Parts: sequence; C-alpha cells; structure tokens
Amino acid sequence: MGRLMLLVALCVLPALVSAGRLISRPFVLQGRVYCDTCRAGFETSATTYIAGAKVRVECKDRNSMQLLYSIEGTTDSTGTYKIMVTEDHEDQLCDAVLVSSPQSDCASVDPGRDRAAVILTRYNGMVSDNRYANAMGFLKDHPMSGCTQLLQQYQEFED
Repeated sequence: MGRLMLLVALCVLPALVSAGRLISRPFVLQGRVYCDTCRAGFETSATTYIAGAKVRVECKDRNSMQLLYSIEGTTDSTGTYKIMVTEDHEDQLCDAVLVSSPQSDCASVDPGRDRAAVILTRYNGMVSDNRYANAMGFLKDHPMSGCTQLLQQYQEFED
C-alpha cells in the first residue's frame, strides 16, 4: 500500500506542479503601432507612430479556437507597447491585435497588419523573457502630400 501511494505521488505531483500556469518571471511582450501616412501597406520613412493606441493580447485554444486569455495595453509616446503576460501559453495560439487608435484621421485598420502572432511559452528553447511582435498599423484617411515621390523610391528598377 505504501509503494502504491508513493507511485501515485510521484506521478501526480509533477503533473500538479506543471499544471500551475502562473510563472515567476512574466513575459514582456513588446511591439509598435504606426500610422501608415502614405497608405503604402508597410512602414516608410514618412510613417508616424501612434501614442495612446490600444492593443490586446489574445490566446486561443489550438483546436476549438476558444478565447482562453486576453489582456490589453496602451502604447507610450513612441508608439511602443509593453504588456506583461504572467502565464505560460504553451499550446495556445497567441496574437497581438489592434483595438483602437486615438487619431480620428488614422483609425482604419491596415488589412494584414492588424495582428501579429507571438510565442508565449518557455518550452521552445527561448531563454529571454522578452517577446517581440511585428509592428501593426492603421491607415491614414488620405495619403499625405509627397507620398507619390516617396513611394517611387521603393519601386524596383530592372536593367
């Protein structure tokens, strides 16, 4: 009977310990939110960064796609957000998602640049607590003057 209890304890105890999702060192998810002033679909030298934009981290179950975790953050004066995530989301699909822009003339979400996949687990070989998301953007209602000349610099030229 004593051996059976020891065997159960050795099997169950590690499972209980690893089931606790709170981690002692939280992840710091960092990214930037920009205003695409030329409506180019990507960052340019005319891009500005948005202070006060709201961003949300969402983690969903890989199979059911049910939302399991959500936390919001706000960008600072440089358009950078830093969101503390205190749980390990080992087998979940997590994204940073644009929520809103405080700039009324730059509040339309840029399709394809409205979310960024992020890895929020320690079971992948990454040692750092810092996680970085790709920049996400909103589109200006009307392109700034000078954008035509600026975008010509990005065109490919064939010989």
